[in-house]
Amino acid sequence: MAELIDFIVHTDKYLLEWVALYGAWIYALLFLIIFGETGFVVLPFLPGDGFIFTVAVIASTGALNIWIAVIVMIIAAFLGNAVNYHIGLYLSRKVIDVGKIKWINKSYLDQTHEFFERHGQKAVILSRFLPVFRTFVPFVAGLGKMTRSKFLNYTFWGGFAWVATFSAIGYFFGQIEWVQKNISLIVFILIVVTIIPVITTAIKARAKAKATKANSTSS
Repeated sequence: MAELIDFIVHTDKYLLEWVALYGAWIYALLFLIIFGETGFVVLPFLPGDGFIFTVAVIASTGALNIWIAVIVMIIAAFLGNAVNYHIGLYLSRKVIDVGKIKWINKSYLDQTHEFFERHGQKAVILSRFLPVFRTFVPFVAGLGKMTRSKFLNYTFWGGFAWVATFSAIGYFFGQIEWVQKNISLIVFILIVVTIIPVITTAIKARAKAKATKANSTSS
C-alpha cells in the first residue's frame, strides 16, 4: 500500500523513469493504468485525474508525445468502462437473473435499470470526474442493464471529456516552472478536491438510510 501511495503522489518521478527504461512502450503502460482503473470494479484505488494531469505535464517538457498519450488514454478509458459494464451485465444475466445470488433483490435492479435509462447520461459522464464513482458506475450500469448503445455513447464522450480536460490543464500549466517543481502537491490537491464529493455523497446516503430505517421502525 505504501508503494501505491508513493506512486500516486510521485507519479512524475515514476513516469520519467519509465520513459527512460521503456521508450515508446511507455504508452502501453499508460493504457494499462487507465484501463485498469476504469475497467475493473476492484481497482478504484489506481490513479486517475492526477495521473492524466501528470502525464500531460511530462508531455509539456517534450518527454512524451501529448497527442499519442491523449489518444491512448481516451481509448483506454472507453474500453475500460466498456469491459466494466459488460462484466456487470454478464453477472446480471447469468448469475442474478437465474437466482444464483439470492440476497440481491431483483426489484432493486429494476429500479437501477429505470434510473440509468432516465438519468444515465449525467451519471455516466459526470462519474468520470469522481474517483471511485467512475469505477463503480459502469459496473452498476451493467448490473442494471442500461441500454448498451446508450452506455457506450455516453461513456465515450465522458471519457473523452475527462482525459481531454485534465490533459489540457496539465499541458498548459505544465510549462510553468513552479508547476513542474510542485507536481506532487498539485496531485494531492486534485485528490482531495475530487474525493470530497464522494465522501459527501457517502455521508448523505448513510444519513438517509438511517432516517429511512428509523421511520420504518417507528411506524
